[in-house]
Amino acid sequence: SPAQKLIFNRVNGKRPQVLPQQVSAPEECYTLAHEENVRFVYEAWQQVEQQLDGSRSGDSARGPVQYVEKTPNPGLKNFVPIDLEEWWAQQFLAKIENCS
Repeated sequence: SPAQKLIFNRVNGKRPQVLPQQVSAPEECYTLAHEENVRFVYEAWQQVEQQLDGSRSGDSARGPVQYVEKTPNPGLKNFVPIDLEEWWAQQFLAKIENCS
């Protein structure tokens, strides 16, 4: 964290209030292993989505089975899943904007 800024001059004999500077969020850095894990999960999920689409259209007799709750939890009625592709796009654009 950055050091506090010291002020030595006094106004009316009173000690000035020293306010800590706002700490900026550290820049995220992604390791090669992190990017490899993300790529693996992304590619695996793309395969599942393709298989699901194929089983819905009748192309494949055996494919992934999509789990659906028989009695949904009423507390999750307004749940909205996150769009990871959109989130990653926003992170990417924010990183570009911060670098320029």
